[in-house]
Amino acid sequence: MFHMLVFFCLCCWCLIGVFSDSVSVMEGDSVTLNSDLTEIHEDDDILWKFGAENPLIVSIRGAAGIISIYDVPDERFRDRLKLDYQTGSLTITDITTEHTGLYKLEINGKKQISKTFSVSVYARLPVPVISRDSSPHSTSSSYCSLVCSVVNVGHVTLSWYKGNSLLSSISVSDLSISLSLPLEVEYQDKNTYSCVLNNPISSQTQHLDITQLCHTRAGSLAITASLSLIMLISAAGSLLIVASVGIFFICKKCKKTVTSQEEDTIELEFYKPTIQNTKSKTEGVHENVPKKQCLGMSLSYF
Repeated sequence: MFHMLVFFCLCCWCLIGVFSDSVSVMEGDSVTLNSDLTEIHEDDDILWKFGAENPLIVSIRGAAGIISIYDVPDERFRDRLKLDYQTGSLTITDITTEHTGLYKLEINGKKQISKTFSVSVYARLPVPVISRDSSPHSTSSSYCSLVCSVVNVGHVTLSWYKGNSLLSSISVSDLSISLSLPLEVEYQDKNTYSCVLNNPISSQTQHLDITQLCHTRAGSLAITASLSLIMLISAAGSLLIVASVGIFFICKKCKKTVTSQEEDTIELEFYKPTIQNTKSKTEGVHENVPKKQCLGMSLSYF
């Protein structure tokens, strides 16, 4: 009895023809969902449906020869649906992430065929950006702190590679999210590093130039040291100039004082003998004046 049931199910599967397929496509590209028919028969009715609620987007009535293309309420398929009138295959042009979902093909005729397509639309990936990590914790003097980041991405993986070896990675399944992945390397590291952003159908790679991003700290230290040395030399030179000027004025003042003292000494020595000589001359005059004359002078005075 069990074998009969299995045989019956297999026969139904072959008659109905239920198939499924997965399709991945990049945003902006076109994708064709193939019906696998070589031609449409007059008694074939073909229906294309989209989404969980299965709204009708295309119908072909073979017997009546009527072909109709519809749109969903939000008009996401406007001017994007192209139908192959010979095979019934459906092409979606300029596809966007809004067109991600299930597409169901139903063919009703001599054979009952149902085929489901799972379409995944991925946004075009931006190139990752590598920059210096300016967060407070990135203060190591021996290592250069970096961060690789991307914005507005979904269903992607962001990874750091050292050569061909994976160092770290982070994945996200949400849409329109920002990702960042840190990395620390030594300033003198000669290895090759790259940051890779990828999804199931594409990838973008940014290579790290250590000499460009990680020379800043070493250069800053060298510049700081040079500026400190220059400032120290300038300060020492200024101090030496001030000291020289001070010593010059002190020496000048001392020389002037010594010169004044010497001049005073010379004047004292010059005038002292003169006074003595004058006194001597006066005494000599008085001595030489006759007493009589001195007496006469005295009487005439009175």
